[in-house]
Amino acid sequence: MGDTEDNVKQEKKVVFVTVGTTLFDALVRTVDTKEVKQELIRKGYTHLVIQMGRGSYTPTKSDGEDGSLAVDYFTFSPSIADHLRSASLVISHAGSGSIFETLRLGKPLIVVVNEDLMDNHQSELAEELAERKHLYCAHPQTLPQTISDMNVESLLPYPPGDATAVAKLINRFLGFPDD
Repeated sequence: MGDTEDNVKQEKKVVFVTVGTTLFDALVRTVDTKEVKQELIRKGYTHLVIQMGRGSYTPTKSDGEDGSLAVDYFTFSPSIADHLRSASLVISHAGSGSIFETLRLGKPLIVVVNEDLMDNHQSELAEELAERKHLYCAHPQTLPQTISDMNVESLLPYPPGDATAVAKLINRFLGFPDD
């Protein structure tokens, strides 16, 4: 009879990476590095699913059989809602509409700032929400350290419902006066 450890499967913990409809190869390249994958494994994650948008960089697929992170990717999907719901951690670019949906679902979130985008109010918003401890904020070059340092238990739940505070924050970054 086999060892009981052979019969015990590790809980599936998925990291979902989304770049929306943009081109953000720097993020896709970063999550495809050995360093990031090792940090995710160290944190207990088992699967990495990457929605790579318009990018040209193709990540390395893996079935995870050798104790490595299982990795899969796709370019676009009619809906990423199922991926957001099933994820244990979401890594998203700052311009993604999935940020507030992820917060609403109560999922841990790392927002990665794309410095190549001209419109950076979303990056400033992400940094503000990080200061409020609702999410983590990183740049492609700091993502491995952010993952290493993160403690998802320290994140504060984002209060759903009244979006007035967030709307005021967005308006401030767009240059509209506070009412």
